[in-house]
Amino acid sequence: MAMEARLSLRQSQRVVMTPLLQQAIQLLQLSTLELQDVVQKELLENPLLEEVTPDTPEPTDAPVTPDSPPAPTVEQVTEAPPTTERQTDELPFDFNAVMSADDDHEERSLVSQEDREDLPFENVVRTHLSLADHLEEQLRYASEDAAVRRIGAQIIGNLDEDGYLRAELEDIAQRCGATAEEVARVLELVQGFDPPGVAARSIQECLLLQLKRDPLPDPVSVEIIEAYFDDLSRRRYQDIARAMKLPVDRIMESVEEIMGLEPKPGRRFGGNDSRYIVPDVFVYKLGNDYTIVLNEDGIPRLRVNSLYRSLLRGAGSGDEAKQYVEQKLRSALWLIKSVDQRQRTLRKVTQSIVKFQREFLDRGLPHLRPLSLRDVGEDIGMHESTISRVTTNKYVETPQGLFELKFFFHSGIASGDGEMVSSVSVKKMIQDILAAEDSAKPQSDQEVAHALQKRGLTIARRTVAKYREELGILPSHQRRLTPRKR
Repeated sequence: MAMEARLSLRQSQRVVMTPLLQQAIQLLQLSTLELQDVVQKELLENPLLEEVTPDTPEPTDAPVTPDSPPAPTVEQVTEAPPTTERQTDELPFDFNAVMSADDDHEERSLVSQEDREDLPFENVVRTHLSLADHLEEQLRYASEDAAVRRIGAQIIGNLDEDGYLRAELEDIAQRCGATAEEVARVLELVQGFDPPGVAARSIQECLLLQLKRDPLPDPVSVEIIEAYFDDLSRRRYQDIARAMKLPVDRIMESVEEIMGLEPKPGRRFGGNDSRYIVPDVFVYKLGNDYTIVLNEDGIPRLRVNSLYRSLLRGAGSGDEAKQYVEQKLRSALWLIKSVDQRQRTLRKVTQSIVKFQREFLDRGLPHLRPLSLRDVGEDIGMHESTISRVTTNKYVETPQGLFELKFFFHSGIASGDGEMVSSVSVKKMIQDILAAEDSAKPQSDQEVAHALQKRGLTIARRTVAKYREELGILPSHQRRLTPRKR
């Protein structure tokens, strides 16, 4: 069969991702605080937008003439807006059609994501590197000796949040089956890691480690720390100068250098970066029903400025000013409708989650049921990728506490009576079982699996191990050696 090149035409329909459409989809993913920033920025850049306040007068001018861009018609409305929301038309496109136009495998449900462990980038939360992780990474590169790594891990595990070693070398040696001299050598290795001064046992040693990190340390500063630290802490600079037979000015130079050192090497890894969460949705229980209230504090109510609307009527068809106003008008109308669409979609998704998780809201974490994005999407008639976007970076305040909306989406495990139990509830059971264990005889993963089986949950040992690692709990042989914080 001969091969030949041919030209062929194929006609198809597809949704074009225009910049305005991309903006509308992007608004779904924004939190309330981020949405406030976007709206405020648009208010500054678009003169046709104005904020509606209680003292804002109602516009008296006639509506925009036919020459101006028309608003979406009733036929373009995908669904009627609820009476409790802003009364505006829907966006002139169907979100489901937009999402379905993409490959359905582009964004899978959270359940399949948990199984395949390849979360999309938008679902990944930024995490801060801890001091222990930072030091353990350096330890892996510093030595390949298993004994050194084992002792180093014990030293790193006994550092407090400021980076100080809070355990005796003899205790670490006993746990690792090593001598105190071996532990001291590994401690010297760890004290050479970044940040300078880490693994010190006192503030005096911490400052000395930082000074000696310099290839040519100031001998006066080193001597002050070694021999006159008590006088330094009490600011007896005159006494130090007399004892060292140096001018006070020379002593003050060293004091300034010492004051520039970091007394808490682990400070930047301590997780002191406070993150304040503002709920996007509130769920209140009134009687036997739950009420959904969107947090609209700080989100201005927008409308088109009447002055610029009147300019459209007086401008000529080829007027450059009219073209500018028409462009800004389209942008303003799109933003107003996109914000309203976001709010309505968020309300619907939250109402669906409340319906599925009613037992959790009534009785707590053990009654959290398995839920997938597809379940909510089918319930409210939306594509699951829309549900994924609208639940990103959103938090809900419930009678059970503050949760991220994605918290409610989890895979399930079949119980003995055939019902599905959420993986979060299983993790809570595992955590409770291990918290109540005898520290002298910690339970293995297989024993935990047997304990869950007695509760009606058939779960594999490797699944128990996976959930235990996600909870940050060490294996049984390490729990026997290292005391756990309760």
